[in-house]
Amino acid sequence: MANSAYTSGFNTDALFVPALAATVFAAHESSLYLGGQLIPVVSAPNGVLQVPELAAVSATKLTSEASPGVDLDTVLSADTKNTIVCNLYAARSVIRDLGNIDPTEIGRVLGNSVSASFDADVATVLATLTAGTTGGSTVLDDIFGAVGAIRAAKETGMLYGVVSADLYGTVMSAIGSTAYAGGDMFQGAALRSGLIGAIAGVPMFVTSYLSEGIAIFGQDAMRIGMQKNVDLEVARRAEAVGFDVVASLHAAVGLIDAGRGRYLDYSA
Repeated sequence: MANSAYTSGFNTDALFVPALAATVFAAHESSLYLGGQLIPVVSAPNGVLQVPELAAVSATKLTSEASPGVDLDTVLSADTKNTIVCNLYAARSVIRDLGNIDPTEIGRVLGNSVSASFDADVATVLATLTAGTTGGSTVLDDIFGAVGAIRAAKETGMLYGVVSADLYGTVMSAIGSTAYAGGDMFQGAALRSGLIGAIAGVPMFVTSYLSEGIAIFGQDAMRIGMQKNVDLEVARRAEAVGFDVVASLHAAVGLIDAGRGRYLDYSA
């Protein structure tokens, strides 16, 4: 072992801090979703998140109620229980005691690996949103129709859109104007660099994890259950004459209300 006063890849304490910082930074910078800006993140300390979906109720207009002077009728919202069980994502590497290794580079690789696996699972859930109508004269017509259908379902909140990489050129060709350009309004490299622009008031992002599809959704369409955010552990491994470096993420994404989103499938 090297002298403990030296700072190098030989020393656990010296290795841990830069590798951890690089891992967490890389994971969040390369993910569209871990930051919670598109899909809300809810803490799930025991690894299970239970999200209630409450049905809409009707309000009474007191000035024209059927029985003036009596107590207001009560309403009961039907509830649907949605259970999200957190998954464990992990990536492992071993750094041998050979020196000349920048631990931050290992951290970036592990962080990117964890976030890529998670974003791929989010893409799978996006494809389960309510099917939208395709076949318009342009892809913009399909997007406008999807936004209109979501608004007709009484979703009045902010909407977001995710475009597969293979449809990026089609969407940009259809836009053909700086009028749709976006701005630097998001944190995280994936959100900033992936922002195509705003179409029908919906910020649109490009992703490599969808396949020939476009997802448009409100924030209440899905939830991310987070047991433990991206972390990194370092342990001495004598058999390898080095250190085990393991990045992990305990989280899962679940569909809550498919009606608050539309998925345009162009794969057929």
